[in-house]
Amino acid sequence: MSNAPALKRYRVNLQDEVDSAYLYRAIADVEKSPQLAEVYRQLAATETQHAQFWRDQLRAANAPEIECAPTWRARTLAWLAHRLGANFVLATLRDAEHDDSQGYAAQPESANTALPAQENSHARILSALAAQGGGLTGSAIAQFEGRHRAAGGNALRAAVLGANDGLVSNLSLIMGVAGAAPEGNAIVIAGLAGLLAGACSMALGEWVSVQSSRELYERQIKIERAEILSAPQEEQTELALIYESKGLSAPQAQIFAARVMQDQATALDTLAREELGIDPQELGGSAIQAATASFMLFATGALIPLFPFLLWQGTTAILASVTVSALGLFGIGAAITLMTGRSVWHSGLRMALIGLGAALVTHIIGRLIGTTIAG
Repeated sequence: MSNAPALKRYRVNLQDEVDSAYLYRAIADVEKSPQLAEVYRQLAATETQHAQFWRDQLRAANAPEIECAPTWRARTLAWLAHRLGANFVLATLRDAEHDDSQGYAAQPESANTALPAQENSHARILSALAAQGGGLTGSAIAQFEGRHRAAGGNALRAAVLGANDGLVSNLSLIMGVAGAAPEGNAIVIAGLAGLLAGACSMALGEWVSVQSSRELYERQIKIERAEILSAPQEEQTELALIYESKGLSAPQAQIFAARVMQDQATALDTLAREELGIDPQELGGSAIQAATASFMLFATGALIPLFPFLLWQGTTAILASVTVSALGLFGIGAAITLMTGRSVWHSGLRMALIGLGAALVTHIIGRLIGTTIAG
């Protein structure tokens, strides 16, 4: 029985590696760049080797053979990557790789192997990919490929939290008004006002944020273009130093930098990505698209506690609103486990209790205000 904790740990590690390999292969299948797709395949191959390492540990401990299939979380993330692009899940994968590198360094079976360093390398690669919108310059890809042979603004998080903001804020508003005036159209009017006001505020804030970032990026690229024209040698030296900081030798870095600087358009694109961390084609994304997505996500969440009041009134509507809101909050908490890897029940119940707790407080305050005004 003393072996049980170790066997459980081996199985958890094995499942994590199987999930990671499955996700990397799924992303490689939808990646349009052949070079980048090959990077993902190499990452998948290494994770498969890591899975075999933990299978060997189980076999050495005389544990029964197990068939390890990808979990629902891995399959959902793969589904999202296929439909929304690799960058939608890169930050989640990066965090998982970072956690694996730290965990493996603390485990006696893997501490003195290549596993911690390889997982840490994966996290660095994914950080670069996520920072540059899912793509890398050719030289950076070449560097990562060589290193890996020897050897993570998350869109998903934003989507989940946007819907959560709408649901919790409008549920609290509706329950507060219901506490003060449980009958009549006041609740519907307040709920619609809360939905529109919150969604418009979120959309405007997102538009201002993205548009300001775009304007800043445009200014930085303009300055970079002027520097390439006025001081090309200095820019080449800076680019070489960047490549050296990523692990290339000084001669290799000089060769790559010289090749890049031969064409001004390529030089500007590369320096914007490598030095400034900006994708010149995207400039942080479309402000209109970001505002629209923010509006829709908030409105979707805010509609959940409101729609029962469009069908019923009084206590029936209040109970129905609380019920569907609790289910919605549980679903949002479950969706968060795609990022955290925690238990669905733990995250779902926690989110539901927090949201319902906020609604209860506003409902009590509403009743006190309603009683005071009536009295």
